[in-house]
Amino acid sequence: MTYSQNWNIDVVFPGIDSPELNAAFKTAADDNQKLAKTIASLTEQDENSKILAAADSLQTLEGKLGTIGFYLNAWRSVNYGKAEAGPKFDRLSKIDIDYTAQKQAWGKFLAALSDKRFQSLSADEKAQPIAFILNETRQQAAKLLDDNTEKLINEFQVDALHAWSAHYDTLSAGLSTSYTDAKGQKQTVSAGQALNLLDGIKDKDARADLMKHYESMWGKAENLSADTLNHLAGARLTDYKAHGINDYLEKPLELNRLSRASLTAMWNTVAKNEGMLVKFFARKAKLLGLDSDQISWQDQTAPVQVPGYEPRTLSYDDTANFIVKNFSKYSAKMGAFAKHAFENQWIESEDRPGKQPGGWDESIPALKEDRIFLTFTGSVNDAATIAHELGHAFHSRVLYDLPQWRQNYAMNVAETASTFAEAVINTANVEAAKTDAEKITLLDAKMANATAMFMNIRARFIFENNFYKARQEGVLMPAQLNKMMVDAQKEAFAGALSDDGVHPHFWTSKLHFYIDDVPFYNFPYTFGYLFSLGIFAWAQKQTDFESAYIALLRDTANMSSEELAKKHLGVDLTQPDFWQAGADLIKKDVDEFLRLTENI
Repeated sequence: MTYSQNWNIDVVFPGIDSPELNAAFKTAADDNQKLAKTIASLTEQDENSKILAAADSLQTLEGKLGTIGFYLNAWRSVNYGKAEAGPKFDRLSKIDIDYTAQKQAWGKFLAALSDKRFQSLSADEKAQPIAFILNETRQQAAKLLDDNTEKLINEFQVDALHAWSAHYDTLSAGLSTSYTDAKGQKQTVSAGQALNLLDGIKDKDARADLMKHYESMWGKAENLSADTLNHLAGARLTDYKAHGINDYLEKPLELNRLSRASLTAMWNTVAKNEGMLVKFFARKAKLLGLDSDQISWQDQTAPVQVPGYEPRTLSYDDTANFIVKNFSKYSAKMGAFAKHAFENQWIESEDRPGKQPGGWDESIPALKEDRIFLTFTGSVNDAATIAHELGHAFHSRVLYDLPQWRQNYAMNVAETASTFAEAVINTANVEAAKTDAEKITLLDAKMANATAMFMNIRARFIFENNFYKARQEGVLMPAQLNKMMVDAQKEAFAGALSDDGVHPHFWTSKLHFYIDDVPFYNFPYTFGYLFSLGIFAWAQKQTDFESAYIALLRDTANMSSEELAKKHLGVDLTQPDFWQAGADLIKKDVDEFLRLTENI
């Protein structure tokens, strides 16, 4: 092999108990104390330079905390279920609370400035790179309570919101199940391995058997999971109530710098276009050899079976080279960046026990580098997954020369660069097909994104929206959550799922419902997907795509989503036209898939 499948994180810290990590903790705690004195001393009469120096110190400390947080997350991801990271995360949470207190004090200072003085500050040449963030911070600070109350709320969240999220990690890490594979052999797998397998098992009976046991496994954990989900949401709703927030969607929309009108326009367009995906799944059910024209939950991303064609398994090196080659067609910088990531052990992709489910990319502020975590199995889908995470990393790369706060783009636009990169690879795969049979399998793989964003993600949003609405009135029992999830799946899949093919315990098994720092970890994915389709279509018309694309990425933390779309794409996100244009691109793939499979 040319490229290693194991990452290098020892360059960050040499171990979970290393003196270097402990020293980083101490430095961050000391910096917090210094910051508290600095911000407390600020007055309206101070020179702009002194006020902006405080902003620089806040951003520097945020980078240090981000570096520690990255390492703990990375270590836990490859040592899933081991307890050593727990106390470290607790220690980081406490320092984060102090940092949040300093940042809130900074926001209150900005809010207390007269309009004239604030305008003078934000107009300063040195403030220009963060002028948008200064204004946003000032507006949000107006909702804050007194310092002691804010500090107490944040301290309580260590053993509330954050604790329940961590509890879910402990719960899921200890789960395992067994199933009978295609050869009739009984296999025992962890929850993470089972989830990865469900995406790629070819044999329908083995896939169904794994799904049955996977659902049962999570069913046995439903009481603990329900406690976790209820109290995590309860902690969040209590926090909202304390700050005068009565709409549980207000904060998620604010965090994504997105208006409710844009979110509504997007979901309305998705619902309007579900029919084409119902047709796709009906044809896919036939190719999978199912007994009806409806699929079951485990069939969503299962590879289709085309008579006489055996899907190829890719080597890691071939996958890497394919990504570099096709990134380079759109941007020489993207291609060179991907090559650098493969060559310098930025990617942890080995398929082995003890790893966390799923995949992610995260920045290391101290190094101005990223690291990527996933599990490579050799399927065509894996190439798209790696491309997705490399898209995130490239997004980070083009921002590293900007202030730390300008790198804090929202989740919805975070999913734009990643999904665009994924679209590049999926499209290249389809175009490189040598036969109709191969093209069918590659279109099927490409459609996994569309069906996920329009149906799977929508089911998550419907469930979470209904859950939070009900949770305001009290705790929900597992049976209620199961029914709520089944109803959400039936609505989102619009008849594509069979009655006995639903996944009632999806609310239990899906990590995203238990993430503490980002509420409603679902709709940003669909936003990013459709926004990236718009960029992909736009890319075909650009004479200098690379420069225009990087300019868009560099603005992602510098304006609202609506302003970003208007400035760089010339579109209005509150209107259905933009979203429908993305749906129309999906329809082209559906139509081609249906045409190619008509006589099979």
